[in-house]
Amino acid sequence: MEQYISHLKKYRQLANFTQEELANKVGVRRETIIRLESAKYNPSLKLAVDISRAVDAPLEDIFEFQK
Repeated sequence: MEQYISHLKKYRQLANFTQEELANKVGVRRETIIRLESAKYNPSLKLAVDISRAVDAPLEDIFEFQK
């Protein structure tokens, strides 16, 4: 499985969302956001796109996948 670097916390904070607010906006639990921010959970494409739209940032800036 490919590893990635998560910049989600930075973009979430720039959008002025708490973890709970972002979780509610994209339809997941707060624990999922915590795991995404620490790169311990690989998001589905739909979730990644929903997060990208919610924080108004390009998907590839939020989740940096490495080869």
